[in-house]
Amino acid sequence: MVPVRPGPLGVLATVGAVVLVSSGLLPGGGTYAAGPVAAASVLAQTPSTAHPQRGVQAPTAESAAAATVMSLVNKERAQAGCRPVKANAVLAALATALSEDMAARGFFDHTDPDGRSTWDRWAEAGVEAFGGENIARGQADAKAVMDAWMKSPEHRANILNCGYQTLGVGVHFGEGGPWWTQDFGY
Repeated sequence: MVPVRPGPLGVLATVGAVVLVSSGLLPGGGTYAAGPVAAASVLAQTPSTAHPQRGVQAPTAESAAAATVMSLVNKERAQAGCRPVKANAVLAALATALSEDMAARGFFDHTDPDGRSTWDRWAEAGVEAFGGENIARGQADAKAVMDAWMKSPEHRANILNCGYQTLGVGVHFGEGGPWWTQDFGY
């Protein structure tokens, strides 16, 4: 049975490791709102480290993995006849916060140890036009996590939902992981 809860903009439902919602919040009080952004720009919207010789920003392993996931998502969407999703910095920050929170507090769920569900966190942040969330843990790289998500009907449905217009990808590499999160928006 799928728990369903009405939300401010629509129905919120949890299906396996997928959450379908309409608004939301991040752990620690961060906020996000869905909106279009270019796929390649995910590197500019995620944490990076300075390149010591040139003084420029080099992508972190996490931001590079997130960009690869974005590219693979859009490849799958193109094959299904969907428009590409565009990277969204706010959704990426929310997705990253969830991945980091799961790693730090040792849980793997859309509901954190404090009992706050994905939609509770998003509602606290005032997020509107949120579509859905995929989480995964343990896949070594972007291709492996995308393969796993595409083999799961619920995760695949989020990735191939042609109504979604934006995506934030969060990755945390560490012992016991990596932890992966995709947050989709309209």
